[in-house]
Amino acid sequence: MTKQWAPLSRAKAPFFYFKQWLWGNSAPQKKQNHSRHNESYRKELEDEKSMFDAGSPPPFKIGEIRAAIPPHCWVKSPWRSMSYVLRDLVVITALAAMAVHFDSCLVMWPFYWFAQGTMFWALFVLGHDCGHGSFSDNATLNNIVGHFLHSSILVPYHGWRISHRTHHQNHGHVERDESWHPLTEKTYKSLEKSTKWLRFTFPYPLLAYPIYLWYRSPGKSGSHFSPSSDLFVPHEKRQVLTSTFCWSMMIALLLGLSWTVGVIPVLKLYGVPYLVFVMWIDLVTYLHHHGQPNLPWYRGQEWTYLRGALTTVDRDYGWINNIHHDIGTHVIHHLFPQIPHYNLVEATKGAKPVLGKYYREPQKSGPLPVHLFWVLMRSLRVDHFVSDEGEVVYYQADPDLTTKHE
Repeated sequence: MTKQWAPLSRAKAPFFYFKQWLWGNSAPQKKQNHSRHNESYRKELEDEKSMFDAGSPPPFKIGEIRAAIPPHCWVKSPWRSMSYVLRDLVVITALAAMAVHFDSCLVMWPFYWFAQGTMFWALFVLGHDCGHGSFSDNATLNNIVGHFLHSSILVPYHGWRISHRTHHQNHGHVERDESWHPLTEKTYKSLEKSTKWLRFTFPYPLLAYPIYLWYRSPGKSGSHFSPSSDLFVPHEKRQVLTSTFCWSMMIALLLGLSWTVGVIPVLKLYGVPYLVFVMWIDLVTYLHHHGQPNLPWYRGQEWTYLRGALTTVDRDYGWINNIHHDIGTHVIHHLFPQIPHYNLVEATKGAKPVLGKYYREPQKSGPLPVHLFWVLMRSLRVDHFVSDEGEVVYYQADPDLTTKHE
């Protein structure tokens, strides 16, 4: 039977089309309670498992994926990379000048905070490319630019670069992964109730990054600022000290500006955008490894670099894709982090025929990626821990915590 659609009234039609424009295909039709969301998620998980086992070994090798990517995608252009740095710095300067000029316009400030925080996040992505060596083939240039970009947004460049390298080398591994890795059931049950609630209740997970830099994740110890941390080996200590010094200089600059022009202007121009940046980095890093049914994690002999990389998820951010340098194309980035960001989309297109079902097509976004909010909320309700045993495991939900979210 053909489904019949009731015509929209003239009064409702403009709102309907605006909602579709803003939300894309994920526009909510009616508000549903959390239990129905959880039931839908569990059914989606069961359906996907019955159709395709994403935890099974792939029938292709990493060399086949590499061969499918056009050769020019591997070429790094320092001039092109620097042009993106210049573009972002020009936008950041223009936004700050606009904010100062229209200081008395209260409506302008929320727009400024979101836009400038997003640009801080864009700077981070370029510094991230420096850390991977995909910015250029010149290590000195990468380190200079990386220190400048990351120190300006209070990130210790080498400390983060080294731990992020550990993340890439161990992606998808339950114990060895570094960034937003799953908690084992034993570790999860050892947490205080308040810690569980904070970790899985919006918006607190989106404010975790500064805490992670200082203390790492639950079950791990060390600091990105301390050369004696077990994150680093002896020959890396000088690099960590250099980055911590640069971070300290940025803190000193902010304190000096607060003394000179006042605390409130510094908070308005820098502090709030910094918090928006923190929310961006937590959101993106979390959603590229969570929020997808049938997403395996490995340990022991079942883990390989290829299978770990295939646990990552691409996301569509609408207009933000270009602004934050296509970091949403995350699968190919994890397989081959040396590919420059401006070639990731083309490289992904080349690799998709080889990846087949192991590539999860991202949900299309409207101009703003509002749909990802619902993906995040659903994941926080059901992705709590993995089993202490087994070499291929999936996220499980804590019924007590899930009930509190409903």
